[in-house]
Amino acid sequence: MLGHCAHARYVWNLCVEQESHWRPGRAKMPGFAGRCHQLSEARAAEPWLAGGSVIVQQQAIRDHDQAMRNYYAGTHRRPSWRKAGRDEGFRIVHLKPRDVRRLNRKTGEVRIPKAGWVRFGWSRQVPQDAKSFRVTRDQAGRWHVAFAVVPEPVPSPGNGEVVGIDRGVAVSAALSTGEFLHAPGFFGAGAEAAATAGAQACPRPARFESPRSGPARHCSDQGPWPAGMPATLT
Repeated sequence: MLGHCAHARYVWNLCVEQESHWRPGRAKMPGFAGRCHQLSEARAAEPWLAGGSVIVQQQAIRDHDQAMRNYYAGTHRRPSWRKAGRDEGFRIVHLKPRDVRRLNRKTGEVRIPKAGWVRFGWSRQVPQDAKSFRVTRDQAGRWHVAFAVVPEPVPSPGNGEVVGIDRGVAVSAALSTGEFLHAPGFFGAGAEAAATAGAQACPRPARFESPRSGPARHCSDQGPWPAGMPATLT
């Protein structure tokens, strides 16, 4: 399985290197289909790469493609290089129910291409609709397998009506139904008054003055903090 990890890491780093050469004004980078075609040419020229599973290598391209989409969407950082011994893992798709079987109460087996049946600790029931799984190896040398399943949608508790929400200061939230929500009330009786008194007892330090010096330093002597109150005063 370390061979699968090496192949997946090698293909991933090739994608990262290819992306690093792009500059404004140049042609668009190839997508998943284009890189799969390039992978076929690389497998034909390199026996070491051809000896691995094409599923593992194609999924490394798929993972990088998704990582770039997340980067351009602004939700994740740009994909970086993967290092041996630190980033060990690969993904298998097109999983069939017959590829997973349970041996006893604590042990199961999963079929990995070009590796055969591999045993793992049966910690929970593997769903029948699982279509892929990911194998990883941590820096302590322990192997892990995770089966990917689309979760069931959570039914909404509403009746289809739309409610408008207006957030404010005196009233935390005012609903279009006429209901008012006071968020400080969730912290218990007297919590809002205790927060106001604590804020007044802790004046802001002067400009260029350390928060741990001056009057603010004595805020820790005001007594115990009220139970259930947040640690930040506004």
